[in-house]
Amino acid sequence: MEIEATSVAGVCLIKPTVHGDARGFFLETWHANRYAEAGIDLPFVQDNHSRSTQGILRGLHLQTEKPQGKLVRVTSGAVFDVVVDCRAASPTCGQWHGVMLTEEGQEQLWVPPGCAHGFLVVTPSADFIYKCTDYYHPQSELTLAWDDTTVGVQWPLASGETPLLSDKDRSGLLWDAIPLYPDLG
Repeated sequence: MEIEATSVAGVCLIKPTVHGDARGFFLETWHANRYAEAGIDLPFVQDNHSRSTQGILRGLHLQTEKPQGKLVRVTSGAVFDVVVDCRAASPTCGQWHGVMLTEEGQEQLWVPPGCAHGFLVVTPSADFIYKCTDYYHPQSELTLAWDDTTVGVQWPLASGETPLLSDKDRSGLLWDAIPLYPDLG
């Protein structure tokens, strides 16, 4: 597998080795020793799978307690995946990184604990699968506004286009109202 650092500290794009032929393909989506060598050595406790249609934006989500690290990937379709650094001690606090994750590329993105995360579906539908380092904790979940101008995420939307949002995501908080994570070690 190939590991690429991104513009946000600790966030990396993983390009697995895909073995394919006329019958289909095979790839490893998790191998504890190989991922530990790449610095991803937290235990995973929960796997999630969502399906969404084109134009749906989910996020930008974070938990103030029990922050989750996430290893994310797309198994069908494509999404524009975004990470926002909410770690107070990070040199990239307040910065975002976005990357297209596709079924064809089989890329994975490592989202460290302490980062807000979201994605926009850019194909007719997309299946999004992710491993989490802590359990979902709805009591402490917050949403950072997808269109917060301080963070300034450049979503791949046509001029004037608004994504489809849940009520929770529609009422996201502005950057100045988001509590930053202390040093997570």
